[in-house]
Amino acid sequence: HHFNKEHHKFQIGLKINYIIATMNRIAQTAFPSRYIQGPGAIKMLPSLVSNFGSSGLNIVDPFVHDHILPGLDLTEKSKQTNITLVTEVFSGECTETEIQRLVDSGKKAGVGCVIGLGGGKTLDTAKAVSSYLSVPILICPTAASTDAPTSARAVIYNERGEVLRYLDLARNPDVVLLDTEIIVKAPVRLFISGMGDALSTYFEAESCRVKGAANSTCGAGHVHPGTLTSYVIAETCYKTLLNYGKAALVSAKAGAPTPAFEHVVEANTLLSGVGFESAGLGCAHAVHNGLSELAECHKYYHGEKVAIGVLTGLFFSDASQEIMDEVYTFCESVSLPTTLADIGITEMTEEKLDIIANRTVVAEESIHNELKPVSAAAVKAALLAADAEGRRRKNLLS
Repeated sequence: HHFNKEHHKFQIGLKINYIIATMNRIAQTAFPSRYIQGPGAIKMLPSLVSNFGSSGLNIVDPFVHDHILPGLDLTEKSKQTNITLVTEVFSGECTETEIQRLVDSGKKAGVGCVIGLGGGKTLDTAKAVSSYLSVPILICPTAASTDAPTSARAVIYNERGEVLRYLDLARNPDVVLLDTEIIVKAPVRLFISGMGDALSTYFEAESCRVKGAANSTCGAGHVHPGTLTSYVIAETCYKTLLNYGKAALVSAKAGAPTPAFEHVVEANTLLSGVGFESAGLGCAHAVHNGLSELAECHKYYHGEKVAIGVLTGLFFSDASQEIMDEVYTFCESVSLPTTLADIGITEMTEEKLDIIANRTVVAEESIHNELKPVSAAAVKAALLAADAEGRRRKNLLS
């Protein structure tokens, strides 16, 4: 197994680079204050809220409100702990208007904390509301589809659903709670996408480690490299995916929260979340942003496009054939995309290549954390080669 053969070399390089980096710069790693995961974990919510006062503003997405919340019996459990949960149904878009509506509701109720229960935009909205109210935030994802829940960042959109700005919070969430009885019932494609996002963590962290690049700590101005802990967590994230990914996917399809499923939920959420924020980003997420410029890619999930970014990054960074085989094999084993057609690009033109590559290499993009020289031409070559390798392995390359 290539990962194990390279492990000792990685550890030596890690220690040397860490010593050099910390001689010259402050290093920083960010964590949520508490991470809780397991079947039935949502039942702990009223007790957790009681740590922050007698009431909480519970922001819930519409699907969760209608189909999941009624079966959780949180109202009765809240009464038992003398807690009031003020439930507000999220409108569907994380806009300034929606945030202000919920802030007003929280102020009126005098809540001691904010809870976000649902998908990504629900959680972003809850983070923003807690920041504006200056109260603790409890994040409760209902899918393990990205690594955003643990981060100190929220994405604010306009009324048309376009990104307006990023809101960096003063601290990471006070509690991140994942009830795997709920998460295992989420669409399997979301879980696979989470593995795609998590797959990038080790490779981007390694690029940042080797270059001594700044990490992505959202509340700290993106100026510090990670600590030793952040790189080890990123390594563990990758190892967890390789060891448990296939079994976790089988478990997800069966609706069974097995130990393998639990391990990968943790990798998708905590390990990848701390890894990306505290070790840093690289080529994969920059390519994701380039791919997102094309209309045909809009219906594909974040982690699906990141997976193509990982494969592109392997060619961009001149990875060995052993590593390429390991990563492509993993992607194939868990149904992650390995070709451009898999994310909707059935015909690649020079114009589309230019759009992707030019967006990937803009000055503020994370691809500049890579050791190799960055150019649009290099990105085009890597993207085309990654697609060709994916097609070759599917016996589609003539």
